Amino acid sequence: MTSPSDRSTARQQLLETIDGILRSGVLSMSGHGNVSLRIAGSDEILYTAAGSLASFPESAIARLDLDGRVLEGEVPPVAAAVIAMHTTIYHSRPETGCVIHTHSPYATAFAVAGRSIEGWTEGFGVFGIEGGVPVADYGPRGSERAIENIRAAMTPKSKAVLLANHGVLSWAPEAAAAVMVGVVVEEAAQAAIYASAIGGPKVVPHELLHASLERHQHFAEAGAKKPD
Repeated sequence: MTSPSDRSTARQQLLETIDGILRSGVLSMSGHGNVSLRIAGSDEILYTAAGSLASFPESAIARLDLDGRVLEGEVPPVAAAVIAMHTTIYHSRPETGCVIHTHSPYATAFAVAGRSIEGWTEGFGVFGIEGGVPVADYGPRGSERAIENIRAAMTPKSKAVLLANHGVLSWAPEAAAAVMVGVVVEEAAQAAIYASAIGGPKVVPHELLHASLERHQHFAEAGAKKPD
């Protein structure tokens, strides 16, 4: 059982994550999407039980366990249908702290086309998405078939999957990183669609994407530069 303090901290972090998604510009016109956030040190999550992240009401936050049982709050059918999409990521990737689902327009275009997003931008190296973003075959919303397709599409290093004819699912140990994964995927999809008019996008060789990750980690470890 989580403590009131831990739940309060997680609620604030969830609201900040929603705000970060809104400011990032990755949402579709409807603002549709949902976010789940693990409550620190527990097998419980907070979940956005509303159809849209735009103008999201704090009263729509629900608390669930990792089997999708509602422990607090109310989850309407439209939001309940995709809970398993979130919980399967927490079960498959125990280090996950946040899962985000959106209908980001450019990435969803690839999902509708049934095409994976490859390592076309340096951001895929910096954020460790070296293997690209695979497509999970279509299954009816929230069905076991849809969930099995997500599991089948994931690789040990996956940080996002495209949901065929639906949208995008991304995750990370920290909420801010999960938001950035979604942003990087959407930017790459947008750039690839633009590039298709002038010869098509070119994949960065895997070893060079990995070198970009190592370079990023090197600068992160060195810390900020200051005047001598």
